[in-house]
Amino acid sequence: MSETILSVKDLKVNYGGIEAVKGISFDVPKGSVVTLIGANGAGKSTLMKILFGMDVIRETGGYGGDVLINGEKVTFNTPFDALEAGIGMVHQEFSLIPGFTATENILLNREPQKKNVISEVFGPRLNTLDYKKMKTKAAEAIDKMGVEIDQNMVISDMPVGHKQFTEIARELSKDQLKLLILDEPTAVLTEKEAAALLDSIRGMASRGIAVIFITHRLQEVLNVCDKVVIMRDGKVVKDTPASETSVDEITKCMVGRSVDLSAVREVRDCSDARTIMSIRKLWVDMPGEIVRNVNLDVKEGEILGIGGLAGQGKLGIPNGVMGLYEAGGTVEFDGKPIALNSPRKCLDSQLAFVSEDRRGVGLLLDESLEWNVAFPAMQVQNKFLKRMGFFTWRDEKAIHTVTNRYIDELQIKCTGSDQKARELS
Repeated sequence: MSETILSVKDLKVNYGGIEAVKGISFDVPKGSVVTLIGANGAGKSTLMKILFGMDVIRETGGYGGDVLINGEKVTFNTPFDALEAGIGMVHQEFSLIPGFTATENILLNREPQKKNVISEVFGPRLNTLDYKKMKTKAAEAIDKMGVEIDQNMVISDMPVGHKQFTEIARELSKDQLKLLILDEPTAVLTEKEAAALLDSIRGMASRGIAVIFITHRLQEVLNVCDKVVIMRDGKVVKDTPASETSVDEITKCMVGRSVDLSAVREVRDCSDARTIMSIRKLWVDMPGEIVRNVNLDVKEGEILGIGGLAGQGKLGIPNGVMGLYEAGGTVEFDGKPIALNSPRKCLDSQLAFVSEDRRGVGLLLDESLEWNVAFPAMQVQNKFLKRMGFFTWRDEKAIHTVTNRYIDELQIKCTGSDQKARELS
């Protein structure tokens, strides 16, 4: 029988007024890859915050049940406690220092040092960093992933996918690592990048590192994992070897009903439709992205997909069109030219943009759901406002109504429309 690295026994959490975890139990054997899977709001991320000693759990009342490492009960009050026990975690949201290089982030607070004449006299606090060893150790961690990233590139200049790889390399560089938690690591990766990461995960398992792998890409579950733990509404509804389940069964357990994955979706031919957007000779100066001389036409009623490897332009095109980075060329929308390098003019032309960087660009994290929903429309279209003479104020009732409508339609799991965006899954 394999040695059990982690055991979770009857964990319960009331988080932000919601019973997010309802008596969860499962085991993670040494050198295994265990997938934790479930729909948004199933409780996966809350569970991982417990295992990594995140402050938010303690600040919102703690948890019930037991966590055991190598058979011994543990309580992690801070992430440092978890790190000392050999647990590493790559979060959904990046925890990198933007102004540092990949190497500096990978070895942050664990930098190799070398003595000098001054430190020999006045003590180790005056040691200098051994940049040669730092580059060597960072390169070794990057090599373990089987992908290439520029270890000398500053994080703020990196495409999103390479930031993810830097996070993972940071954990792989830790000698005491026993258990690695990956919270949706492939969500921002291309298929090729994701395949390389999955190979790396199997390599980690072969070296005795246990991995908890959270993903929404169901086929990845069967490709890489040894065991599948499926959650729904804060409970474990199935705990089974990956070899004894299927994508259909996983889907059924996740949503609580059968889902026809074989249904053929009708693909419409929009070639004769009116061109609603025309992009010509577009170039974008976005760090980590290459956009040069791009020509695209988007037809009315058409869904146009743009794919490609990280850094090859798929993110640069929309960011350039919306004016978030310096761009050149021409863009026409609905027969009218759109001025580049002017986000406000794009918004005035009724273009909308959902950024891949939800934390840095997409949301007002410390504001309520109501403010996040209504603020863009208030700014751009003067909606949700009341006026009387020279006075203007917010229509709180209208904002509350529309936010609750979207909560219902999009099935957003929250305590209410006044909850902060930061507290959501």
